Amino acid sequence: MQELCPRFEKAMEIFSKRWVGLILFELLEGAKRFSEIESEIPVSGRLLSDRLKMLEQEGIIERNIYNHFPVRVEYMLTDKGKALEPVIKNIQDWSQHWITHEEVT
Repeated sequence: MQELCPRFEKAMEIFSKRWVGLILFELLEGAKRFSEIESEIPVSGRLLSDRLKMLEQEGIIERNIYNHFPVRVEYMLTDKGKALEPVIKNIQDWSQHWITHEEVT
């Protein structure tokens, strides 16, 4: 029997948190402001903020602050985050094949 790899366990811990996959999916399109992400995902602002902070701490996203008036903050994937694109696309493909319409309505 194969032992559970601690790295795999850590990855699953990150991705199993609710909304993380959808946040990453949104950021695959490019940099977005908090309000843009919030308008696309049915999540509270507080929870979205928590998830963005966690992903930033993990080095998956970065936050850029532009000192214009008003101050603009954008979130984008790091190279570590961009490397998840094939994983996310594979999950999307899998869901199209295996998750029925009835299961999501």
